[in-house]
Formats: sequence, C-alpha cells, structure tokens
Amino acid sequence: MATTTRDAHALSANIGIREITRRLNSALGATLVASLAGSEDPKITYRWAQLDGPEPQAEAVRRLQFAHTQWLAIAASEGENVARMWFIGSNPLLDYDTPVDAIRENRFKEAAAAAAAMVEDGFSG
Repeated sequence: MATTTRDAHALSANIGIREITRRLNSALGATLVASLAGSEDPKITYRWAQLDGPEPQAEAVRRLQFAHTQWLAIAASEGENVARMWFIGSNPLLDYDTPVDAIRENRFKEAAAAAAAMVEDGFSG
C-alpha cells in the first residue's frame, strides 16, 4: 500500500487508466468518478474500465490519475472511509469546495495541498 504521495504517484503512474478507473469506481462510485473526471455521463466510467471500452480523453485521464494518487495517499494514512469523506466533503483549503469539484476544475495544486494536509496533519478541512 502506498504510504506517501510519492509512492502513490509512482503506483498510479505504473498502472493503466482502465485499472485506475476500476479502483476509483470501487472506492468512490461511478457517479463521483465521472464527476471528477469532468463527464456529464454518470455511467461512462464503467465503460472506461472495460478492456474493450472507449478511452477517456486526455484531460479526464489526468484527473483520474491525480484522483487515484490522492486516494491512495489518504486511504493509506487515514483509511478508506476517511478518504471517501475527504473527496466529497467541503474543505476550507479549497475555499469550501469539495475535492471532487477542485479536481474537475483542474485545481490540482490546491487539491494536492489539501490532500497533503490530510495525510500529514490529519486535517480534513
């Protein structure tokens, strides 16, 4: 299990987008994963996860990889339930937006700082 953001990033970089999508679907649910990826189709991530399914667009891939890295780091540090709540909860480090919204809006630096605060300090916002 990844224990640092660097470890989590390395793991996310070494698995395919279909596996990342499957793991995020399992952890967060397809509707949230589609939302953070920027899709209006709440079921698209099921198709992205299939071996013969369509490929997500490059911007969605970036968001999915980033979200997976944050998921791994927070889940390893705080547990899966806390990680799930982190993604959907209002966060003052993100101007009270949720991390899902921040990721969809490509606010990666802000979301990464909020995730790091959670991992390093146990601060969820």
